[in-house]
Amino acid sequence: MKYQTQKLAYPYFAAALALFLVQVLAGVLAGAVYVFPNFLSETVPFHIIRMIHTNALLVWLLLGYFGASYFLIPEESECEIHSSKLAWLQLGIFVFAALSAVVGYLFGIHEGREFLEQPFWVKVLMAVAFIVFIYNVSMTVLKGRKTVVSIVLLLGLWGALIFFLFAFYNPDNLALDKLYWWWVVHVWVEGVWELIMAAMLAFLLIKLTGVDREVIEKWLYVIVGFSLFSGLLGTGHHYYWIGTPEYWHWIGAFFSILEVVPFFAMVLWAFYLVYRSGRDHPNKAAMLWSLGCPIMAFFGAGVLGLMHSFPSINFYTHGTQLTAAHGHLAFYGAYVMLNLAFFTYALPALRGVQPFNQILNMWSFWLMTGAMVFMTFTLAFAGVLQTHLQRVLGMGFMQIQSQIELFYWFRLGSGVFFVLGAILFIYSALGPVKEQVTTASKYS
Repeated sequence: MKYQTQKLAYPYFAAALALFLVQVLAGVLAGAVYVFPNFLSETVPFHIIRMIHTNALLVWLLLGYFGASYFLIPEESECEIHSSKLAWLQLGIFVFAALSAVVGYLFGIHEGREFLEQPFWVKVLMAVAFIVFIYNVSMTVLKGRKTVVSIVLLLGLWGALIFFLFAFYNPDNLALDKLYWWWVVHVWVEGVWELIMAAMLAFLLIKLTGVDREVIEKWLYVIVGFSLFSGLLGTGHHYYWIGTPEYWHWIGAFFSILEVVPFFAMVLWAFYLVYRSGRDHPNKAAMLWSLGCPIMAFFGAGVLGLMHSFPSINFYTHGTQLTAAHGHLAFYGAYVMLNLAFFTYALPALRGVQPFNQILNMWSFWLMTGAMVFMTFTLAFAGVLQTHLQRVLGMGFMQIQSQIELFYWFRLGSGVFFVLGAILFIYSALGPVKEQVTTASKYS
């Protein structure tokens, strides 16, 4: 590390990995309810488990972005973070808000809006922590060197904060509520978060490949342009059935096609740069995650998302297990793998050791990725069958569940393997490090 304040990333990464474990364990519990319907029904109902699963996902990803920002911005800006005290204050507020929300859910205290279930005062604390963070990193960038990577990252982070503020608007009219609800849910994951993803991936590729910064930044301009242009109006594919005018059918369908472009561009970008560099970086695990991320994002967010983004198809498929298939692989590919790639690259430097436990780390990659791909195919097959039986043949929802129960067993099994992969990753990243033996000492 070149700057002392880069160490601020370490507690953020540790907190993120702790919540990552909570998230995947809650996911397995939720999957168990699908095959054992009365499992924990009296103690922790399914909707509470699902809240913890989805909310923990969003919070640990944000903690990962915060930590990555504190790690990369000093190097990009060539100066220390503006205030270490503010960074610690932000972490304390954010983690307290997240834990308070989980405790509240367990006692039935929530607002009930999907993904935005946090009580009002928790949202206020999260917004305050976010504002403190934005101030801290913005002041750092303003006083230091300005690069395309840091500017794009800052643009994505500012966008995430601004669009989160729409979570406070909760109108009585359900159609109006959904209209603005998507401004948080969609614009985050299919808009401004893509800018964060592109900036973090660009930083990793600069460090891992050694390719000239100007080449990487030219690609970054193209990806950012398509992400903003397609992501904002691509919100239209969520407006098909909520009472909005029919012209959203055409807007949503057209811009949904364009939304695939930045993900495909990231695949070409990453592999072209690695091929061009010919560099054998010692941190092979970080390289593996950095290349796997755009591939899984392209298929999960791009291809699977596009498959049911057209009105004529979405009319039948929305709200089925096809949506779950798309959501799981999209989040894993685009954002989970991105954070794990950054953790794999940065933690050796933060802990003061050479790239370590790489074999275990790469095993965790294949275990989690294989489990997620299998889960996605399982949910996709279940969704196709569900769509035909329910939306075409008109069978009842509960009647269909018995027809697709086998797929729920497959999902539960893949979830267990994913948890094992997550535990393996956390151990490889934060666990004990064996003493590095040099070639000279080995043969002396």
